[in-house]
Amino acid sequence: MIQITFAEILEAAEQLSIEDQENLIDILLKRLRDCRRANLVKDVQEAQKEFGEGKCQPVTPEQLMEKILS
Repeated sequence: MIQITFAEILEAAEQLSIEDQENLIDILLKRLRDCRRANLVKDVQEAQKEFGEGKCQPVTPEQLMEKILS
């Protein structure tokens, strides 16, 4: 597998026309959204599974904030 540095990617992107750079940005943003969406779906499915297995306990918002801030 060929490894390309971030700097090399930026340099290559600068060689593209403005229109191609805009298209590249649009494609990357769409891929990032898709990736985030897929991760969120996976997290929700895992949480639903844990809830279904009785591994989750109800908490109040205050209890949740205490746990987050501790």
